[in-house]
Amino acid sequence: MNRNTALHDTAVTSHSVFGAPCWVSLTARDVEATEDFYRAVLGWEWRRGHMGDRFRVAHADGVPVAGIAAVASMWQVAVAWTPYFAVPSADEAVSRVAERGGTAAVGPIALPPGRTALLADRDGAVFGIWEGELFSGWEVWRRAARTFVRLHTRNAFDAAMFYGEVLDWASERAGCCEVLYDEDEVVLRSEGDVVARIHSGAVEAAPDPAVRPHWRIHFVVPDVDACVSAALAHGGTVAEHRPDRQEAVLRDPDGAQFTVTSRGAG
Repeated sequence: MNRNTALHDTAVTSHSVFGAPCWVSLTARDVEATEDFYRAVLGWEWRRGHMGDRFRVAHADGVPVAGIAAVASMWQVAVAWTPYFAVPSADEAVSRVAERGGTAAVGPIALPPGRTALLADRDGAVFGIWEGELFSGWEVWRRAARTFVRLHTRNAFDAAMFYGEVLDWASERAGCCEVLYDEDEVVLRSEGDVVARIHSGAVEAAPDPAVRPHWRIHFVVPDVDACVSAALAHGGTVAEHRPDRQEAVLRDPDGAQFTVTSRGAG
């Protein structure tokens, strides 16, 4: 049995890990330039997906870990990294977002083997949802992608209520994500792993109106300094470099922002 067959045989659907981040994707303009940059910075190899010439899938050690969708101009959306959360029903999730003051930018649309939508919460932070079979199985993806997500927003507790109601966090449903509080952050755990954090500053501080709410993708890497050097050498920029914290905030040549860190979410 080859590796791809093994992954297919152990496929997991969005019903079994609902509410958890299950994929990250980059809306881009130029597929080839984007491939070159992330190959140099993160060591990814790229393969054409079955969804058309505008789409690519990044692989780490042969496992699908992220996607590129060169649709920023076509869909009139920003060049940005976006986390996708598993849901049992894309239609139901989109309805819940609208009922709670959020918006739907795209979808739901069919992208076999599932359905997806690009949404924004009521403060404007963009996120996606995915219904259907996961690309490489959730546990396999979690181990290979070495990725976690953090929402920077104005009010962490209000945001946690919004996402909790949309994605069934801390509900009575078996298998739902667990919501915890860790100092100044809301922490999301799925099957014992920390998979997301929501941050808005000190608990006693008033919400900061200057904050532009957004989801930040964190990639765990063995050498942050090497990633910084590679980004600069391939047309990227450094928004912030914190050697003391072993992390850096980078922008690719199109301006999409992401974090590289040597520390995990837990």
